[in-house]
Amino acid sequence: MPPWVHGRSLCTMPDMDTLRRAVLAPLLARDADTKARLARTIDLTLPVGADDPLAEPPGIPGRPERPALVPHTQLKQRSMRTPEGRAALLHALAHIELNAIDLACDIVWRFAGLPEAFYRQWATIALEEACHFELLRDHLRTQGFDYGDFPAHNALWDMAQKTRHDLLARLALVPRTLEARGLDASPPIKAKLEGAGDHAAGAILDVILRDEVGHVAVGNHWYRWLCEARGLDPVATYAELASTHQAPRQRGPFNLPARRAAGFSEAELAALATADTGPR
Repeated sequence: MPPWVHGRSLCTMPDMDTLRRAVLAPLLARDADTKARLARTIDLTLPVGADDPLAEPPGIPGRPERPALVPHTQLKQRSMRTPEGRAALLHALAHIELNAIDLACDIVWRFAGLPEAFYRQWATIALEEACHFELLRDHLRTQGFDYGDFPAHNALWDMAQKTRHDLLARLALVPRTLEARGLDASPPIKAKLEGAGDHAAGAILDVILRDEVGHVAVGNHWYRWLCEARGLDPVATYAELASTHQAPRQRGPFNLPARRAAGFSEAELAALATADTGPR
């Protein structure tokens, strides 16, 4: 039995005859290394199966036994002067990328009836997120640590759960909010790691930032496409969705060049700046 099944009968696993079914394999995989490998090898040439009504299988998302998941308030702040502190930061980044695999796979299988390009773009993103995870995991191992050695939080998937019945909310609050925050956080994190002498990690973050600009751009494109289809104003609708689903408040400083490259409009950036300077 393949290791990604982890106790599931083979007959209960989804057929892989369409792209939307194929992404369920990495999404259900519990072993982190296997999840990444399966995502990286998704067959992007499969027919999409856009109108296939898929029932949600149990076990979404597959998770390894480690790391322990705790509220983000329980995560310790560690000094960059110590090997443990630098490893903990790399681990946190790897955990984000592993979650990003699940987020991309989940949006592919969960929402039916969309243009073919929607599914192929998000499946490609899943593949790239897997490469990011492997880069960070491999680098973490060179430091004498591994994924699972530090606790982590579940905020990304929590928002996916909140928005599982509404594609517009998913697009607004996952790629355009939580993942876009990575565009802002990448430069200062790179500076911390390179300041501690880890230039290899800085180079990895350059790769991730480059790709994440494209990922957020995909989220922006489909968010606006759906707003237009529903006759909604993107800026006002975003504020409403963020309030309804209690999205975390976005705080500066913002990486405006990266956000512009990812397709945020000037009106959206102005609203972001206004919200950041409002009452605390």
